[in-house]
Amino acid sequence: MASKEGRNMRDPLIQKSSRKNESLWMVYLSTFVAVCGSYVFGCGVGFSSPTQDAIREDLSLSLAEYSVFGSILTFGAMIGAITSGPLSDLLGRKGAMRLSSAICAAGWLAIYLAKGAEALDIGRLATGYGMGVFSYVVPVFISEIAPKNLRGALATLNQVMICGGASVSFIIGTFLTWRALALTGLVPCAILLFGLHLIPESPRWLAKTGHEKDFEVALQKLRGNDADISEEAAEIKIGVGLMVVQQFGGINGVAFYASNIFKSAGVSPSVGTITYAILQVVVTLLITQVIDRAGRKPLLLVAGSGLVLACMIIGLSFYLKVNELAIEFVPLLAVTGILLYIGSFSAGMGAVPWVIMSEIFPVNIKGIAGGFATLVNWFGAWSVSYTFNFLMSWSSYGTFLVYAAVNALGIVFVLKVVPETKGRTLEQIQAAING
Repeated sequence: MASKEGRNMRDPLIQKSSRKNESLWMVYLSTFVAVCGSYVFGCGVGFSSPTQDAIREDLSLSLAEYSVFGSILTFGAMIGAITSGPLSDLLGRKGAMRLSSAICAAGWLAIYLAKGAEALDIGRLATGYGMGVFSYVVPVFISEIAPKNLRGALATLNQVMICGGASVSFIIGTFLTWRALALTGLVPCAILLFGLHLIPESPRWLAKTGHEKDFEVALQKLRGNDADISEEAAEIKIGVGLMVVQQFGGINGVAFYASNIFKSAGVSPSVGTITYAILQVVVTLLITQVIDRAGRKPLLLVAGSGLVLACMIIGLSFYLKVNELAIEFVPLLAVTGILLYIGSFSAGMGAVPWVIMSEIFPVNIKGIAGGFATLVNWFGAWSVSYTFNFLMSWSSYGTFLVYAAVNALGIVFVLKVVPETKGRTLEQIQAAING
């Protein structure tokens, strides 16, 4: 625990750092650099949807082999999630992002050069590992450098860039070859590796690890707050529960195989996918403007309700198609349902769980608790992405009814368990959780 003298020494600095006339440019620059990792994340998510047919044809992959390729990303991300907490605690937030970026770059190169399923899977596994680390360390880094009045909006940029990366991959993937699309994943990796040389480390991590002088320098650059060194444990179930709801509600099944869902419903895959891609970016950008005013909990409840309705509409469209009823309405219902789904997910369930996770864990256990919550998230992502094609073969409409039920349970969870964290410092949140 930090000494009383240490806390007293920081107080004048913290008061000075909170003055209104102090520039936030370094906070914004640091956030931009960090969310390049989120963009890499999005590139990985968006890669498989527009390239499925081309990769299967070029490399003669079966459906099962392609399902392994699609889902092994999330297996790699689970490994990344397991190591993300200890890695970011050992190397620092910047060190973890630097290592992840290098591994992702190697993965994209392996995919580009792949001549068969083995090399393709290795590359996908590597990019997944980097994504698993990014999914934890980016929102944590942003939450630790941002002032409380901007923390929600800046942390939400993590999801904006994930959506942006996925959307750009969706769109340009309809024009580029799959190998060329893999090379585009190197661009944000390069920007991140260069940008990390220009920004400071998280002041809270520096305080935790005893780098007193560096801590003060970082605070002066970032206009950060006092490091939270409470020894009290957070209620980890909140963060883990939100990750379960986020993933088992079906998002990765929809995101990874959007083109095929549109195709199965009789809708143009290119038109549907591009519309999907644009919508998720627009909605997520809007959320950055309201999350610190509307609050985290209302957004989760609105999003959860939209997801339930969307899954029921998609399920209805497939039910009508299977039973050859009102066939003329099937495409309209499918498009409406999928766009409502991604709009609702982007409106709350995509970004808010990561924001809350980055807020509720104190710095002294953030690595372990955050890593565990991220592992749960990626295990859910792997489960959904791997089983989606098989579930659709079992029952297309039944698949989405299952997802509707999970999202309905998620609404109950948010109502009963999730706290509101808007407008509070990280220290105030910890005080409230610890009672």
